[in-house]
Amino acid sequence: MKNTFGNSIALTLFGESHGAMIGATLDGLAPGIRVDEAFIRSQLDKRRPVGKISTARHEADEFQIVSGVFEGRTTGTPLTVLIPNTAQQSKDYSATRALARPGHADYTAYAKYHGFEDYRGGGHFSGRVTAALVAAGAILLSALREKGVVIGTHIRSCGGVADRAFGDLAADIAAVNSMDFAVLDEAQGERMKAQIEAAAAEGDSVGGVLETAVLGVPAGVGEPWFDTVEGVLSHALFSVPAIKGVQFGDAFEMADGRGSAYNDPFYISETGHCESPIGDVAISTDKKADIKTATNHNGGVNGGITNGMPIVFRCAVKPTPSIFKAQETVDFMKHENSVLELKGRHDPAVIHRARVVVDSVTALAVADLLAQRYGTDWLAK
Repeated sequence: MKNTFGNSIALTLFGESHGAMIGATLDGLAPGIRVDEAFIRSQLDKRRPVGKISTARHEADEFQIVSGVFEGRTTGTPLTVLIPNTAQQSKDYSATRALARPGHADYTAYAKYHGFEDYRGGGHFSGRVTAALVAAGAILLSALREKGVVIGTHIRSCGGVADRAFGDLAADIAAVNSMDFAVLDEAQGERMKAQIEAAAAEGDSVGGVLETAVLGVPAGVGEPWFDTVEGVLSHALFSVPAIKGVQFGDAFEMADGRGSAYNDPFYISETGHCESPIGDVAISTDKKADIKTATNHNGGVNGGITNGMPIVFRCAVKPTPSIFKAQETVDFMKHENSVLELKGRHDPAVIHRARVVVDSVTALAVADLLAQRYGTDWLAK
């Protein structure tokens, strides 16, 4: 029963959607890292539901750090953050306890935990638990930023509406990190919201694609086989509810192309900048690195190891499985077919809330990779 990710820096999640509280423990943090509680609050705000495009469940997310921080700095001991649940409506789930909600973990949780699981609102499998992940991730995002590593995610597409691709990465990341609905083209963002509202009006839901960029990771991070950069990041990313696919660089486009088009030619940069289709790269933690690639189709990784270019990947986010349409299912206790009609409060889309969760798990994976390469004290130096 494992709920922990990471080697040098490890995160453990705990709690259930309708339990008293959820939380996270970060272990392996260097002593002396500044903890900015205002930034943690701002990150939690990005995950909070908004208007007709989100669930009606609203939580205050008044977090409390109960260990590992003293006078605003990490102590080096396990850091634990707790977030109370205050807006549960558990009665919404009692009548459908044994009905497997299509697309959810109800049946698989029952099969694994033999009926002892807290089924209310998805229990430990609920997206509610990601609030604790975001709170912990905010600490790592701040620490990485102090070392010149910045992370940003935008909604590349949603409900069949596409945002523009990343351009000037540093500027684009700064822009989306200040937004609640993270798009680079605000007009397209309004069209996305309209698609979400249209699906909600029909009792349905939509999904989409998130695109993430990581600037400032030097060349030489990662391992060649089982702990590749892609492997470690994918491991973390697939822990986020609703993510069903991860693509690094132009992975699937490459499948229909030729090596001559996708091999990312190397060159020596005299300025430390690289003009490429994904933007101007100006951030590096390795002052000696002046080897660049003219393009970045491989998403900043060769042979499982960073090459100094931006790490770029996309995540497929499925439509929210909780919909208000009648669906065929089974009663897994009675072993008989049934029909499910959901009640309660549900998101018609989670992609706009999931992007800050993706930033958080990315920070966790990148911080762990860097700590393994340079030592755990590196984040605080």
